Amino acid sequence: MIPTVAVTRYVTPLREGGSLPGIVEGDDLGTYVCKFRGAGQGVRVLVAEVIVGELARRIGLRTPQLVALDLDPEIARYEADEEVQDLLNASPGLNLGVDFLPGAFGFDGEVPTDAGVAGKVLWLDAFTANVDRSWRNPNLLVWHGDLWVIDHGAALYFHHAWPGGALTKDGAPARFAAQPWSPDDHVLLAFAGQLPAADEEVRAGLSPDVFAEVLAAVPDAWLEPVPGAESPDAARAAYVEFLSARLAARQWLPEVAAR
Repeated sequence: MIPTVAVTRYVTPLREGGSLPGIVEGDDLGTYVCKFRGAGQGVRVLVAEVIVGELARRIGLRTPQLVALDLDPEIARYEADEEVQDLLNASPGLNLGVDFLPGAFGFDGEVPTDAGVAGKVLWLDAFTANVDRSWRNPNLLVWHGDLWVIDHGAALYFHHAWPGGALTKDGAPARFAAQPWSPDDHVLLAFAGQLPAADEEVRAGLSPDVFAEVLAAVPDAWLEPVPGAESPDAARAAYVEFLSARLAARQWLPEVAAR
C-alpha cells in the first residue's frame, strides 16, 4: 500500500478545486495536498488518483508521490471555517495525500514541452479515459523545468457505475476496452502525432501483473463493496480485468494512432 502518514496540522484550503482540497502537514514533516474522502465525489476518485498516478510513474512520467493521510477529526476543532470543519469531520481515517511541490506553476503552453513526454501523457489519458486535461483545466504542473501530471480523479469513469450493478453485467470490461477516446479537447493536442510511438513504447512495459502491483497500492478502506466485488481483493481483481482488457485492445486509440 502507499505509505501512511498522520496529519498533524491543517494549513489552508485550495479553493480553486471543486472538492476543496487542502494543504496539510504530516508527522513525517512532509507537506501534502490532501484530497478528502468526505468530499462530494467519494472515495472512487481517490482510487483513480492512485491507479493513474502509479501508472504514470510506471510509464516514465513525473507525478508527485502519494501517501495515505490518516486524519483525526479532532483537527477540525481548531478551524474557524465551517465549510472546512464539515469536510474534516466527514473525512476520518485515510485520505489521499499528494506531495506538495513548492514553487510549481500551472502549465500554460509557454514552457517548451518534450514531444515524447507529451505523447505519453496523451496515451495515459486515452488509456484511462481521462477527460479532464483541457485548456480549461490542464492538470499539469511545471516544476524545475519539467512537466508533472496531477489530478487523475476524472479517469476510470466505469467504476462509478459499479454500485448500481454494472460490474455484474456480461461484457463490462470489453465495453470499456472498446470505448473510444478523443484528444480534440486535450491541452496537448498538438502532440497527437506522437501517440503511435508512445503506444509502442508504453504498452510493452504493461501487463496484468503490473496492474496487480499498481492495485496493491490502493488502501483497502477505499475499495468499498459493490455487487460483483464484495471485498477489496475482488475489487482489485475487477480493476485489473478492466485495465487488461483495455490494454489488449486498440479501438480506444484516436485515429492518428490506430493500426
